Amino acid sequence: MHCPYCRHEDSRVVDSRSLEDGSAIRRRRQCRACGKRFTTMETTSLTVVKRSGVAEPFDRSKVINGVRKACQGRPVSSDDLAVLAQEVEEAVRASGHAEVDAHAVGLAILGPLRRLDQVAYLRFASVYQDFESLDDFADAISELRAQEAATRGRTAVQPRLPRR
Repeated sequence: MHCPYCRHEDSRVVDSRSLEDGSAIRRRRQCRACGKRFTTMETTSLTVVKRSGVAEPFDRSKVINGVRKACQGRPVSSDDLAVLAQEVEEAVRASGHAEVDAHAVGLAILGPLRRLDQVAYLRFASVYQDFESLDDFADAISELRAQEAATRGRTAVQPRLPRR
């Protein structure tokens, strides 16, 4: 690590702290030559490999921008999108691979987006999973209803009759 002030190669670590989300380590260093202090951030690299074979660093803002389009007109805040992007990054990092396929990132988006907003989930899934017919939408909606019923403790989707 070169000192940003005098470019000397040797520094000592004065303090180390992990960020709240555990995604990086912040180190406070002191140059052994000039004595000035500076901060470094250490993170593990995560590379996304696209269909074309091009590899690029994982970028939360790309996740947010991709999901933002699906969330247009929905009650989803910027904070919600930031949390979703963090969940996606954590899920992708948990795979233990330094390189992940772009398809795996898309799959990692689907779960948190489904929990966040079902309409946005359907919009995103329709593009990501190449829905080609109304049947594809109907199947996805049926799956959402079945999952919702399971979380409510019902075994099957039961129509609600109006009360008289």
